[in-house]
Amino acid sequence: MAKIIENGIEREASCTEELYAMRDSLDVLGGKWKLMILRYLTNRTDQQIHFKKLQRGITGISAKMLSKELKELEINLLITRTIQDTKPITVTYAVTEYGKSVLPVTETLVNWGIIHREKIKESMGGGEDLKLKD
Repeated sequence: MAKIIENGIEREASCTEELYAMRDSLDVLGGKWKLMILRYLTNRTDQQIHFKKLQRGITGISAKMLSKELKELEINLLITRTIQDTKPITVTYAVTEYGKSVLPVTETLVNWGIIHREKIKESMGGGEDLKLKD
């Protein structure tokens, strides 16, 4: 059970509170791209990441979708958008300290995904030539 601190007192969250929290988390992080964008930025904190680099690095995302997702992540304080003083003007994106709090979630999903992919391969006969959706 999750813990909630109310008026300085810690207590167990009710099932309903946990479900609300799950819904809130999915509202902010849900969809096909947000966690991938956060993971990409988290893995590259030492680099300057601009829009096109993000788009090239995340296979399959359209410019329109990337723009939408970046705006939502910025609104939710998970990334920063910085206009560089260059000509032409460039914009870079970075994960915030608060955004880094999502790292354990993405780490768990990556580890589960690796195990799941292997399990599905095994159930399909274990052949190396089996193609799973990339």
